[in-house]
Amino acid sequence: MTTTNFNLFYGERIRLSAAREEDISIMMKWGEDAEYLRNVDTEIAFPKNKEELALEGKASPNEVYFRLRTIEDDQLIGFIAIHSIEWNNRTGLLAIGIGDPSNHNKGYGTEALKLILRYAFHELNLDRVGLEVIEYNKGGVRAYEKAGFQQEGRKRSVVYRDGKRYDMIVMGVLRHEWEVSQRSLTNKLL
Repeated sequence: MTTTNFNLFYGERIRLSAAREEDISIMMKWGEDAEYLRNVDTEIAFPKNKEELALEGKASPNEVYFRLRTIEDDQLIGFIAIHSIEWNNRTGLLAIGIGDPSNHNKGYGTEALKLILRYAFHELNLDRVGLEVIEYNKGGVRAYEKAGFQQEGRKRSVVYRDGKRYDMIVMGVLRHEWEVSQRSLTNKLL
């Protein structure tokens, strides 16, 4: 059997990691950041307690959940998951959050997306990964597009924040589209 020549869980600067008990105190701090909460979910922004955070990443047959850590110093910077997996349809939904604002705009999200898509398509054997993002999360939309996601539609006026209504952008990437983009990226590097 021939396997690939890359580490499934490692990128250049970050890696996909299992949840650790010591992560909870860091994630509780993220939960006090309204901007983080408002970008990662459409629910009411409300901090989670230790018990709720401890449940994140527990084994589920329809979800894979990773914490994101830097390779250099093993710093927890976020999470990423493929959830709502429908094995019969070979589809799943993506969720990602980069916690501390000091780690934003460093390319960690883009690298994490590359890792999770490689995992979704090569390890889980999915054919489609979708997501929804609130229209005001411009940085998220750019990162998703950079990773190969295409806008597929909108759910109009779904989110109500600070007296304004916002659309939810529906995005997706198909395995064959992603593979073509990876081949062209490899060809550019050669």
